[in-house]
Amino acid sequence: MPIYEYHCEDCDRSFEAFVRPSDTNTCCPDCQGQNLVREMSVFAAARTSDTAGPGGSTMGRGGGCCGGSCGCG
Repeated sequence: MPIYEYHCEDCDRSFEAFVRPSDTNTCCPDCQGQNLVREMSVFAAARTSDTAGPGGSTMGRGGGCCGGSCGCG
């Protein structure tokens, strides 16, 4: 079920809602208004090149198949 961000034009509140594709009755949790505008979601997380991945891997740093530890990079 996707999460959408909305802005209610009636009470000027922004909120997130789980919305099923067949659901057309989304309303504001504060005022129950249905004068909603879907907002652009910002969900991406930045990752620096100094950050090791899960388990200490160095994915994203380059160096070939395993971050250079096998001597390939």
